[in-house]
Amino acid sequence: MTLPRRSLKAFAIAVAVAAVAGAALLLAHPQPFESAVLGADWECTQTAFVLTSCAPRVREAIPAVETSRKDAIRQTRG
Repeated sequence: MTLPRRSLKAFAIAVAVAAVAGAALLLAHPQPFESAVLGADWECTQTAFVLTSCAPRVREAIPAVETSRKDAIRQTRG
């Protein structure tokens, strides 16, 4: 079965347009926004006004106070 030359050209143009649109989506920088529905514990981004993704915010751990073992032993003995 052979396809007419015109439909092959239309198919090639459609594939090229889809490839350019896909590349534009991949290269678009995601824009952060606040979601009133999810609250402040979530971080959402939107790419090209179409793709939206949300993830829980990562909270930074509070560093623990470090003490050397010698200091801890001296305080308990004396």
